[in-house]
Amino acid sequence: MKALQLAAPKSFRPFDAPEPSKPAPGEALIRTSRMGICGTDVSCYLGKFPFFDYPRIPGHELGVEVLEVGEGVSNVRSGDRCSVEPYLNCGECHACAKGQGNCCENLKVFGVMMDGGLCERSIIRAEKLHPSEKLDFEQLALVETLAIGCHASDRGNPKTGEHALVIGAGPIGLATLEFNRLTGTNLTVMDMSEERLDFCHRTYGIENLVQFKGDGSELEKCREITNGNLFDVVTDATGNPRSMSGALEYVGHTGSLVYVGITTEEVSFVHPALHRKEMNLLASRNALPRDFPRIIDLIEAGTIDTAPWITHRVGFDEVSDRFESLIQPDSRVLKAIIEVTD
Repeated sequence: MKALQLAAPKSFRPFDAPEPSKPAPGEALIRTSRMGICGTDVSCYLGKFPFFDYPRIPGHELGVEVLEVGEGVSNVRSGDRCSVEPYLNCGECHACAKGQGNCCENLKVFGVMMDGGLCERSIIRAEKLHPSEKLDFEQLALVETLAIGCHASDRGNPKTGEHALVIGAGPIGLATLEFNRLTGTNLTVMDMSEERLDFCHRTYGIENLVQFKGDGSELEKCREITNGNLFDVVTDATGNPRSMSGALEYVGHTGSLVYVGITTEEVSFVHPALHRKEMNLLASRNALPRDFPRIIDLIEAGTIDTAPWITHRVGFDEVSDRFESLIQPDSRVLKAIIEVTD
């Protein structure tokens, strides 16, 4: 069975992996059709992700087909097309007992802390599969990215008529944008890239766009947009510690700041910047099981259109040669999809 692992930072190794065993009770054997490349995969490739050990088969944004199910499985059956919820929580810790398996104390993420889907076939807990009769494998591979944004939006909880700012117009920022806009909030997007801001205007009709130049003009523009009040909800999706440290200045009094991007570096700010505004400082990690069927329904209904997101496609046998070029800023990649199997 063909598989591809990260043997070391910046080093993919194709190899012939052993076939998975038959699915045990509660498990399913799946075939990976499509895999999305996300920021976590890039960080693992660069050797910057703290929870990734080498060698490891990556792949957690997946569109898969169910090939066989084990005893007791009723939510999916052979032939189903599914999105994968890759957060394999223990079900027993304090967080899981509170229904927050997304931040399980013993969490294993498929394709990050354990081998994932960049191979022909694998075994996964069947409860983590979310089927659709209408969506294709590319659409299903994007459900997990959207789930991250869905959860981040829920954490910030913007309301109709409020002002919300999304910093960073990459896939996670766009996913957050998708769900913020469903709340009826007044949306603003900030990014360094004029091209990405133009994408937000063309695709979503967003008029309030702020290009980050680092000269202080951003804050003035944000005050202008919000009539001087700044934002009720700010979501930083950059994973950049400088951006995350500076994001507090865009939050209005009694507002909320949500960190959905991840960094291993220090994020710092003077305490009065938080305290004076009685600000809510929130983290957003992964997503919840309920987010996946909700997103599938929204894509099926046409409320969310994933087509504009996919800018690049790469065959399985091309990954080793093309991956480095895909992550360069001048590649203009928004979302790249790996065609693992036909």
